Amino acid sequence: MQSIEVKGKTLQLNSKGLLQNMGDWNEDVAKAMAMEDGFELNDCHWAAINFLRDYYHEFEVPPSSRVMIKEVGDKMSASGKCSGKMLKQLFPKGGCKHACRIAGLPMEYCNAC
Repeated sequence: MQSIEVKGKTLQLNSKGLLQNMGDWNEDVAKAMAMEDGFELNDCHWAAINFLRDYYHEFEVPPSSRVMIKEVGDKMSASGKCSGKMLKQLFPKGGCKHACRIAGLPMEYCNAC
């Protein structure tokens, strides 16, 4: 089993690199996961992450990438316009699925988008 160290605390990850326990997630965890994946989070990333988490808490499933782009696409792009290609540039290891990982969503939900 994999793990990630965040501020002195070891958090368990599953075989796909997702948090074992969604309750372990916080912004520091997201930043650490992004750094592990080779990038820093900016406002565009946070727009996607916060939308994913809010949507999950309301509907118990992640939004499709199409829904996410429609709802917060203007916040996910410095130019104000976002596309699926832009989403994959923001989250280079799988677009929506990668965003779900950074947002701390459970594996069974990340596979849905």
